Amino acid sequence: MTKSPATPDATADQPESFESSLAALEKIVYGLEDGQQGLGKSLQLYEQGIQHLQRCYQLLDAAEQKIELLTSVDEEGQATTEPFDSTTGELAEKTGTRSRKRAQK
Repeated sequence: MTKSPATPDATADQPESFESSLAALEKIVYGLEDGQQGLGKSLQLYEQGIQHLQRCYQLLDAAEQKIELLTSVDEEGQATTEPFDSTTGELAEKTGTRSRKRAQK
């Protein structure tokens, strides 16, 4: 007996990409919005939608952890980077701080 791609076991073997999870989520949302599904089918679609949403958030979190910010360039022209940390403040705040440091030099 073969498993359909919608089963959780199949997605564990081959994780979906962000784009495919987002497309599946959008399809589910459109299906729920048209109101043509019965209650049981709507609940099933809702649960699948939540799984796709969680997958999208996981992939976004993983991508965010890989982002590095360019903090400066040393005298040799080498870029100095630091890991992106979304909890320490907005990018605009960090950019403003760097601009003030450059103006002081």
